[in-house]
Amino acid sequence: MGGLSRETRIQLMLSDEELAAIDNWRFQQRMPSRAAAIRQLLNVGLRIKQLEGAVKPLRSQDYGLLTSDDGDGDKG
Repeated sequence: MGGLSRETRIQLMLSDEELAAIDNWRFQQRMPSRAAAIRQLLNVGLRIKQLEGAVKPLRSQDYGLLTSDDGDGDKG
């Protein structure tokens, strides 16, 4: 894998809905594994954060799945 060193392991607790959203995104993007999908999503989030500048810190309970704007309840 291009000589990348991944020596640190983390444990992450997710709801069933969060895991389903990650898996759906993973398959849409044809990612090779859940771990690869999560790493990519983390990288995207960090890049967006840098573009936005300093944003008010949130607590973990403030984060959750986004719902679509059309009101049909789909997770996005």
